[in-house]
Amino acid sequence: MEKQRNEREKSRKPGTDRRYLQKKRMRSALLLLLAISAAGILAGAIAASQDGGQQEAGQPDAVETGARPAGQGSSGGSREDSKAKEEEEKKKAAAREKEKRDALLKEAGTLAAGYDYDGAVELIKSWEGYEGDAQMQEAISDYEAQKAECVPVNVEEITHIFYHTLVVDPELAFANQETDPQAVGNNQWMTTVDEFNKITQAMYEQGYVLVDLHDIAKETVDADGTPHFTPGEILLPPDKKAYVLSLDDLSYYHSYDGYGYASKLVLDEDGKPKCEYIQRDGTVAVGDYDVVPLMDRFLEEHPDAAYHKARGTIALTGYNGVLGYRTDISYQTVPDDIDADKKKWLEEHPDFDLETERANAKKVADALKAEGWRFASHTWGHLRVGSVSLERLQNDTVRWRENVEPIVGATDTIIFAHGEDLAGWEQNYEDGNEKYNYLRDQGFHWFCNVDSKQYGVQICDHYVRQSRRNLDGYRIYFNSIGEQDSLSDLFDAAKIIDPKRPPVHPL
Repeated sequence: MEKQRNEREKSRKPGTDRRYLQKKRMRSALLLLLAISAAGILAGAIAASQDGGQQEAGQPDAVETGARPAGQGSSGGSREDSKAKEEEEKKKAAAREKEKRDALLKEAGTLAAGYDYDGAVELIKSWEGYEGDAQMQEAISDYEAQKAECVPVNVEEITHIFYHTLVVDPELAFANQETDPQAVGNNQWMTTVDEFNKITQAMYEQGYVLVDLHDIAKETVDADGTPHFTPGEILLPPDKKAYVLSLDDLSYYHSYDGYGYASKLVLDEDGKPKCEYIQRDGTVAVGDYDVVPLMDRFLEEHPDAAYHKARGTIALTGYNGVLGYRTDISYQTVPDDIDADKKKWLEEHPDFDLETERANAKKVADALKAEGWRFASHTWGHLRVGSVSLERLQNDTVRWRENVEPIVGATDTIIFAHGEDLAGWEQNYEDGNEKYNYLRDQGFHWFCNVDSKQYGVQICDHYVRQSRRNLDGYRIYFNSIGEQDSLSDLFDAAKIIDPKRPPVHPL
C-alpha cells in the first residue's frame, strides 16, 4: 500500500502539489481559528460567572472598569489623585502657616503698642525665616525706631492714684445724706462707675500711661536675701506721662449690701474677671461693675494706655474675706465676738463651706494675677498702723497671712489703711522703728500711704515708699466747685463729676 501511495505522489504534476499544500494550510488555519474561538467563548463564560459574583458582593462593574480611555487606567488615576491631594495639603499648610505668622505679627504689634519694643522684636525673631520676610523686617525697623524716640521717665515724679469700690447705682448709694451715715461715707469716699470711665478716658487723652508699682524701682537681692533698690528705667515717648494705680478694700464688705455696689468678683465663661451685681429687683447680673473689669476692657481697646501690659495693685483686708468671698476663718469658727453682719450672712447661707469659698476666691485671684494685677496687704483688720501697738500689728499680720495670703499669694507690698504711715514723709524709716523692722522682716519692702500732693516717691536702699492720691467723691466734688485744686493735672473735675452726686459733706 505504501508502494501505491508513493507511485501516486510521483505521478502528480507540480501545480497539483501546490494546490494540495494550500488546501492543507487552509485546513490547519481554520482549525486554529476554531480553537481560538472556542477558548474565547470559554473565557467569556468564566469571566461572566466571576463578574456576577463580584456584583453580588458589591464590587464595581468589571466591564466598565476595563473600558477606561487610554492613559486613565487605575494606576494612572491613583497617581493623579495623590498629586491633587498633596497640592491641597500644601495649600492648607501654607494657609495655617500664614495664619500663625499673622497672629505673631499682631501680638508683636500689641507689645509694641504697650511700649515693649524689645519684646516685640524678640517675638518676631522667633519666627523661622524672619530674615527673608519683608513685612517682618519692616516691623522690626519700625519698632526699633520707635524705641529710639523714647525718653526715660523721672521715676521720682510718677503720680499714684487709687479708688475704693465703685458705686454702680448712685441713687442707692447717696440717698438720705442727712440721716444715713453710711450714705454720707459713700458720697465722700467712693467714685461712681460713670466718673471712673470719664477719668480713665480724660487721663488717656492727656497722655497718661499706667505703669506697675514695681516698675519705679529696680530690685537686686544679696545671697542672704537682703534686697536693695535703685531707680527703675521706664522708657516712654516724650509726650507720655506715667502713673500708678491701686485699689483699696476690694473685699465687698457686708456694709455695702443694698447700697448699689457689686457683690463679688467672678469669672465669665472665658475665664475673664467680671463682677456680680445684685439689681434692685433681686436678680443677679454679671458685667463690668468695678475697676478691674472696666480697666481690663479699656486696656484691651487701648493697649497704648499701659506700659508692658501693666495693671494695678489690689490692697486687701481679710476680716470680711476677699474679693466678695467669705474666706476668713471666723465664718467657720463663729467666735463669741463675731459681728452682726457676719451672723446675718451665715443665717442667709446655711450651706456655707469655708474651703469651697476659699477655692472659688483663689480661682479669681489667680485669673487676676495672670492678667497682671498685683496684691498687697491692707492689714487684716484695716488698722491705723501708726497708732496701734506693735503687738496688735503683729497679731493682725499673722491673721492676714493665715486667711488672705493662701488665696492671693505672698506679697512684698503693704498699702496702709486710712493712709496712715509708720513715719512722716520727710523722715526715712530708721532701723529704730520697731514696726518698720517687723514688717521688713515679714518681707514687706514696698510701702504706700495717702497724700493729696501730685507725687511722692522715696527709693531707699532697703525699701520703696510712694504716696497716693484719692480720686474719691470728696476730692472730685470740692475740685469741681473750685474750692480745691488738687486734680487739675489729671482732669477737669467739673466735667467728670457724676450729675447724680449730691453735695459732699466736709470732712
